[in-house]
Amino acid sequence: MSDRRLFIFVEGNDDERFFRNVIRPLFLGRYQSVELIMYACMKSTQVCKFIKTVSSLGHDFILVADIDEAPGVKAKKHIIQHRFCAVDDDDIMVIIKEIESWYLAGVDDHAAARLGVHPPRYTDQITKEDFNRRIPRRYTSRVAYMVDILNLFSIDTAKKKNRSFLFFMKRYHLSRRR
Repeated sequence: MSDRRLFIFVEGNDDERFFRNVIRPLFLGRYQSVELIMYACMKSTQVCKFIKTVSSLGHDFILVADIDEAPGVKAKKHIIQHRFCAVDDDDIMVIIKEIESWYLAGVDDHAAARLGVHPPRYTDQITKEDFNRRIPRRYTSRVAYMVDILNLFSIDTAKKKNRSFLFFMKRYHLSRRR
């Protein structure tokens, strides 16, 4: 294990929950610690200072952002670079379309039966609104549904159903199965 730390900057609560449960454990053997930082409600200057400090100390970071309405990954990276200084293309991971698409990507047949859902074959175009429409009526809480998905999450299935999830796994050499 390295003395280096990894900081993963995520937008909000849903992203933090996903990365804490699915992604963080995959990085733990490589780093002394893996910290998740929610940046959406932080000022750009504060995020910029944080990133510069992390870099100057020789630690690694990944800034994760949903593609949202950007016309493509390159355009979204440009938006992020304009908003935050000291961020290279290689340090930015763009989720297509939104983090909810990664949640649904990990729902295999077994999980679908347990959750009472019919997930799409591919989730690249899933938005927050699409996700919300797919929540079974028996769930009174969106968060409870997301937690149940994470408890049944299949990385192998997610890699088949979502191209940006597969790209992330390959980019960071995260091949461990779950």
